Amino acid sequence: MPSAPLSNVLRLKARGMRSYRGDTGVNLTSVLMPARAPDADPATPPVTFRLDGREVTVPAGGSLLDALRDRLGVRSPKDGCSPQGQCGCCTVLVDGQPRVSCVTPVKRVASRSVQTVDGLDPTVRDGWAAALSATGGSQCGFCTPGIICRLEGLHAKGGALDERPALDRALAAHLCRCTGWQTIREAAALVGAAGGAAAVEADDGRDRDAAAARAAIEGRNPQAVGAAVALGRGGFADDLAPEGALVAVPDGAGGWAVGDTPAEARAAAGKVQGRRSTIEVGYPIDVPDGDWAFTLQTTWVEPAYLETDAAWCAPGGEPASPLGNGGAFGGKVHSPVSAAARELADRHGRPVRVLWSREDAVRGGPKRPPIGGGIGADGSGVVRVARTPGVAAAIAAVAPELRVEEVDVVGPPTSVDLRAAGWAEALVLRSAVTGAGPVRSPEGAEAIAEIAADGAVRVRVSCGDPLDAVVLRSYCIGATHMALGWVRSESLRVDETGEVHDLTIRSFGVLRAADTPVIDVEIEPSEDPPVNGSDAVFAAVAAAAWRATGYPPRWPVAP
Repeated sequence: MPSAPLSNVLRLKARGMRSYRGDTGVNLTSVLMPARAPDADPATPPVTFRLDGREVTVPAGGSLLDALRDRLGVRSPKDGCSPQGQCGCCTVLVDGQPRVSCVTPVKRVASRSVQTVDGLDPTVRDGWAAALSATGGSQCGFCTPGIICRLEGLHAKGGALDERPALDRALAAHLCRCTGWQTIREAAALVGAAGGAAAVEADDGRDRDAAAARAAIEGRNPQAVGAAVALGRGGFADDLAPEGALVAVPDGAGGWAVGDTPAEARAAAGKVQGRRSTIEVGYPIDVPDGDWAFTLQTTWVEPAYLETDAAWCAPGGEPASPLGNGGAFGGKVHSPVSAAARELADRHGRPVRVLWSREDAVRGGPKRPPIGGGIGADGSGVVRVARTPGVAAAIAAVAPELRVEEVDVVGPPTSVDLRAAGWAEALVLRSAVTGAGPVRSPEGAEAIAEIAADGAVRVRVSCGDPLDAVVLRSYCIGATHMALGWVRSESLRVDETGEVHDLTIRSFGVLRAADTPVIDVEIEPSEDPPVNGSDAVFAAVAAAAWRATGYPPRWPVAP
C-alpha cells in the first residue's frame, strides 16, 4: 500500500479515521479524503482566464482565491477570513475592478482578466511598495497586497488618492490590524502627489537593519522591513509551503481533517461558516466590593490578527513558525499548529500544511484576560482578573499597590502574551486617580497621550534609541488604533457555557479606516538602549480614551 499512487491510497481510506496523540499532547485525529476535490465535477468544463497577462485553465469549482493560491500557486492574495469576504486581504482586479476573490466563484472570471499585485506594471507595483515602506504603511505585509490592488483600482478610475473621504470609502472593504490606517492613507497621498505610483522613488535611503531591529523590538519577533514586505513577500508560513503538500484543518472534534487542498480538508471537517452573534456583550468578572472612586470591567476581546495560524512541515523536519513576518501581538506564541504539522507530516510521510480558519482562531486562540477592578481615591484597589499564568506578576510589576485576585471563569483561553495584557489594565485604572501623566511600561518606556476636542490623538513616546523613526511611528500609530478600539468598540460575545458566538472578523469591533482619527506621534530622541515603545503607547492611549469619555465603568463604551 505505501507504494501505491496517493490517489488510490486516499480513495481506499476515504472514510477511515485514525486517532493518535503525540508527545505534544495535541490530538491528531486525521481523516483522509478523496483525491478529487468535492467541488470539481469532471462533467463541468474547466475555466480559462487571463492571470497577470498569461492564459490559465483551472477546474470550475470553488472560489477564485482557491484557484489562485492552491491551483496556480499565486500567494500574494492572502486568506484572512475565507470565505467570509470581510477582510479584503484577497482583493484582486477583475477586468480592472477590485474584487474580493474568496467570495468570487472562479467560474465568474471565465474569459476575463484577473490581475494580482504581482501582475501590475512593475513600476506601478514597486511604486506602491516604496510608498508604503516609506510611510510605515506596511508592518507584517499581510493585508497590503489587497489594499494596493484596491487603491490602484481607485487611481485607475480617476479617484483622488489624497482625499480622505474617497480613501475611506475604498478602504471600507479592508481591515488592517497593524498600521492604524493613517500610514496607509499617507502612502496613498504620496502616490497621488506624484501623479501615480510609477513616479514614486523606489529607495528612501533608510538603514534597513536598524529598521528591522526596531520592528523586532516592537513586534517581539523577527520581522523583515522593506518594499517587498508590502507586496506580501515577508515570509508567511503558508506562502512557503511546498507544492503538493497535504492540508490539515481542525475537524471540530479535537483532531484534524486532511485533504489535498484547503477546500477538500474543509469539506472533510464539515466546516460551517461563522456568524455574528446577536447576544449581548457579557462581563465575566464582577467588580470587587469596596468604596471605590473608579471601577472598570472589561469583556472578552479578540486579538484579530489578520493572518490566521498556519504552519507546515516535511517528514522528519522542523515546522515553519506560525509567527511568519510578525508577532501577531502575542496571539500565536503557543499556537498548536507547528506541533501538529510535524506529527502529521511524519504520520503521512509527506509535507503537511496545517491551517486555522478565522473561526478556528476565534475559538482556539487566546484572549486578553477580562478584569473587574476598583480603585480608591488613595490609589489602593483590587483587580479581579481571569486566572492566567503570569498575569498577577504583570500587574504587580507596574502597580504593586493594587491587590490581584485571580478568578476562574468559563470562556475561551487567555494569555499574558497578548499586548500589555494585565499591566495595561492596571495602569489605566490607576490613571483615573493619578491624572493625565505619562505611563511607564515594565521595560521602562514612557508614553503620554491626549485626545483633542476634534478627536485627534496626540502621543509622545520615549523608548530609547528610536533606531528607525518610520517603523517606531508606525507601530505607535497601530497601537493607538488598537487601544481606541479596545476602549470604544471591541468585544467578543461569549455565552454562559464559554462558547464564543462572534465568529466573523467584522464582528470583533476593530475600528475601520473611516472611524480612525488623525494620530500624531512625537518620538523623543535618546541614546539609551532601545526598548518596546508601542505597548506603552497602547496603555497611554487607552487611559486617555477612557478619560475622554468620562470614565464609564464598562468597556467597550459603545458596544
